[in-house]
Amino acid sequence: MSDLTWKTLSSEYLYKENWFTVRKDVCEKPDGKIVDPYYVFEFPEWATAFPVTEDGKIIMVRQFRQALGVTCIELPGGCIDDTDASPEAGVRRELLEETGYVFNEVHYLGEISANPSTNNNLMHMFVATGGKKVGAQQLDHNEEIEIVELTMDELLQLVEERKIIQSMHLSTIFYALRHLDKIKYQ
Repeated sequence: MSDLTWKTLSSEYLYKENWFTVRKDVCEKPDGKIVDPYYVFEFPEWATAFPVTEDGKIIMVRQFRQALGVTCIELPGGCIDDTDASPEAGVRRELLEETGYVFNEVHYLGEISANPSTNNNLMHMFVATGGKKVGAQQLDHNEEIEIVELTMDELLQLVEERKIIQSMHLSTIFYALRHLDKIKYQ
């Protein structure tokens, strides 16, 4: 196999903020051709979980998403903070903040990218089991999140009806269902 790696000749930050940074790179491809400009969006690492309560309910969240102008049903999760010791610590914190639940077990399912051609970050996927409500939500100032508890059949119906539109969350749901032996390859 040939090496397809590009060499970054220079980088310039066009916009830099906590949650979103835009970088303009000048790159050289292995064949010597120059790509100028190449834009990269820098984001913090993300984590999300497929949370299952002690009694087998799946915890989802409803929230308004300004970019699309719609209210979405999603999995809980968010950015991994600098203060989080690991992606697991970050997802446990997000689960507690967004839902008020703690979980006995959190199993790592892997990582995926929203768009590896433009985004530099990954989303870490987890399945969390044995969830128990321990308190109220601790939402950020700009968050309004409703908790939705679903049976497995209700969740599968939402997936079938294409009611969950966040593609990275659908990937997490798929890997969690595989891990929990709810779906199998044929």
